[in-house]
Amino acid sequence: MRAGIAAQALRAHRWAFVGPASTQLVAAMVLSATLTLRLTVDGSPDLLDALTAFALIAVYLTILLVGVTMNAAIAQQARDVALLRAIGATPGRIRRAVALEAAVVALPAGGAGYLLGLLAGWAWLGSLVDHGLAPAGARFTPEPLLLAPILGVLVVTSTVGALIAAVRPSRARPAVALAEAETRRPRFTAVRAAFGLLLVAGGVTLSVSIADLAPDAADDAAFFVMLALCVGVGFLGPFVLRSAVAVGRPVLALAGGTGHLAADSVAVLSRALSGALVPLVLAVAFAGVKIAVHTTTTHVTGRAGPAAEAWLDYSGTTVYCLFAAVAAVNTLATVVVGRRRDLALLGLAGATRGRVLAVVVCEAGIVTVTGLVLATGVAGVTLMPMVHTALGTWMPYVPTTTLAAGVLVTAAVVAAGTVLPAALLTRRPPVREVR
Repeated sequence: MRAGIAAQALRAHRWAFVGPASTQLVAAMVLSATLTLRLTVDGSPDLLDALTAFALIAVYLTILLVGVTMNAAIAQQARDVALLRAIGATPGRIRRAVALEAAVVALPAGGAGYLLGLLAGWAWLGSLVDHGLAPAGARFTPEPLLLAPILGVLVVTSTVGALIAAVRPSRARPAVALAEAETRRPRFTAVRAAFGLLLVAGGVTLSVSIADLAPDAADDAAFFVMLALCVGVGFLGPFVLRSAVAVGRPVLALAGGTGHLAADSVAVLSRALSGALVPLVLAVAFAGVKIAVHTTTTHVTGRAGPAAEAWLDYSGTTVYCLFAAVAAVNTLATVVVGRRRDLALLGLAGATRGRVLAVVVCEAGIVTVTGLVLATGVAGVTLMPMVHTALGTWMPYVPTTTLAAGVLVTAAVVAAGTVLPAALLTRRPPVREVR
């Protein structure tokens, strides 16, 4: 019966699983490339240390981002889970079916990602050689034994993310679960708030403590500061987004009814959208920290660091930011796909396609501004002790053009996950979506 429930769910919600599958594929690519390079390349101790750090960061990001996207996909099944509970399915049976869905999606995506990662790793090694970071005779040698642990990481993280999403609807009384599924406003519990506050407080405390560490140790600890703060932001996301809507209502009112409707939609969907804040804030903050370290060093000392080292740092940062951006786009797209009936109802109520898309654009603006503000805070808390230990200043420096580019890229990522899928969904006649 578990297999039957899982198969039905995958067929009924196949679009909801596209996001997790593509994120899992990218995760497997990153893990395959970084781990294979670390195991097969003989280079300088600095290069090996950097590849080790890249591999560990890839594992941490996979655990976080794959779990987030799978959580979003399973959350789209809240109504189905409630109906199963109403006809007598036990919470345990539902959770086992959900775990099976996660594994079924993860295995093929992981296998394909492993193979693509070998190609990416081979190309990356060529760039390392061109920049003098790896020996000229270095050869990229695939390690088939890595496939099993990579699949294991993907299956475990996907299953955990899915099980977390299924806890509330599987345990709730059917009537309560159905009400939450229909209104899409699950309660913001005290437990969730406590976890969020604990992680944010832990991140800030760790940031304060690394101000007294050596520069290398501070750099290593900074990543965990970002992780703690970003996950804490995810837990507090519903409250943060509703607060952002409350603060921004006067500005949104300038757009008339479109702005008001967008504000109300974000407030209602704050729980679902909060999952996208984790990868979005992580991508922007991670890029900001890495860029600001180099620009602040050049600004304070008057000279740039070694070009090869900067290239290695930026290349790794690009990979991880793209990974997080893919997870953010997929999480946002999963939420939008789950709203296709709501968008169709707006059309049936008389709204033109342009008006519907204008609402989505306003919603994207709220998410973008909220993500940028949070990412700026996370990056600032992470950066200040880092630059203080290395350069003796508390003020990071980033050129205005770089900041503007960051804003545009963030807006593009959010638009790709919201406006683009909404534009595709609204091409169909609204009546076909509500039948």
